[in-house]
Amino acid sequence: MNEMKKTEHFARTSDGTKIRYLIWSAGTATKKLVLVHSLAMTADFWDATAKAIGPDVDVLAIDCRGHGLSDKPQGPYSVELFASDLASVLDNAGWDTAIIGGASMGGCVAITFANMYAERTVGLGLIDTTAWYGETSIEDWEERGQKAITTGMNAMTGFQKTRWFSDNFRAENKNIVEHAVEVFVANDPNAYLETCRMLGRCNQSNALKDISVPCEIVVGEEDYATPVAMAESMHQAIVGSNLTVIPKARHLTPLEVPKTIARILLEIDIG
Repeated sequence: MNEMKKTEHFARTSDGTKIRYLIWSAGTATKKLVLVHSLAMTADFWDATAKAIGPDVDVLAIDCRGHGLSDKPQGPYSVELFASDLASVLDNAGWDTAIIGGASMGGCVAITFANMYAERTVGLGLIDTTAWYGETSIEDWEERGQKAITTGMNAMTGFQKTRWFSDNFRAENKNIVEHAVEVFVANDPNAYLETCRMLGRCNQSNALKDISVPCEIVVGEEDYATPVAMAESMHQAIVGSNLTVIPKARHLTPLEVPKTIARILLEIDIG
């Protein structure tokens, strides 16, 4: 079996923003999978999942605008802009089509990409995510983003850890938890605020009915950031989609149960 190698690349978007992306490839793949990380994470969020997916699928993951080693221009940000950034990255990588997957924020971007670039989307993986955060989303996300400005990223980590990971996982995998915290606190507060505002405005509910590609929806049983009810709502709206609820897992399932996420993503049947 050929070994998968991880390589780092950079692309420029239509407005000149530099976007970092990673590719995991053994050079023998027959499928291509794109993954978009959750809020305040980076492309490396997907490392364990990509390795578990194995050599039959090339995996590409980006640092979204405002995150990681990508540029952090002033806002406003939008899921449409993030989807356009992703299209620029695929152009740079020479990928015409791919399965598009995303976790939490990344799922919002994946839905938007599938709507804007249907001809480039051959499958969809929606993980711990939603098409809309609800009636009070604008106010809720503004409040959360402002906390990063007024208190700093460090002050938010206690809340984030319990939101991200189940109690047992936090107790037994402190290295993974603390690495996620390190990535979180390294975020630029202003870029974080603009991304929170983006999520507050995001409403892709009407786009769900137009999704016709194979779609796997995944959510942790204990996820209270994007609860099971949100996943069920997407499942009902996307004809032919499959829904998996992962027992005892919380919000960042690609970190908590990467092998399970990899297995489900491999089940996306694109023929």
